Amino acid sequence: MSPTFKTIAKFQYSSEAQIIKGRLEAEGIQVFMQDNFTIDTDPLVSQAIGGVKLKVLAQDALKAQHILNGIAKYSLDDDGTPITCQNCGSTKVQLYSTINDFKSFFSFLIGFLSGTLPFYAKDKYRCENCHYEFNTRL
Repeated sequence: MSPTFKTIAKFQYSSEAQIIKGRLEAEGIQVFMQDNFTIDTDPLVSQAIGGVKLKVLAQDALKAQHILNGIAKYSLDDDGTPITCQNCGSTKVQLYSTINDFKSFFSFLIGFLSGTLPFYAKDKYRCENCHYEFNTRL
């Protein structure tokens, strides 16, 4: 009988997946990554193919999910303090890329081809509670 795998997480870049893979392997869980070489070769296709998939054996999925839930998924500053939303004060703030629609992707592509990269692409923070977007630099 062949082993059954279950996808437990998806990441935009393989470096993010490698960190989580190392954490799970430290707990004795065998981890497999899918599409990591494709995305390492061309990071722009990550969104199109669904990112890097982190897979575990089906019998380890519950244990792996429990470990993933214990890892902080919200942004921290350089001192390890949670970043707070400037609008509502929540600490449920995540870093995200602004390349998320056709206009930003097209601007990114033109910037890449003309050598002025990154022109339109920026990283911002988004609050999970009120969906307010902000930079930490004032």
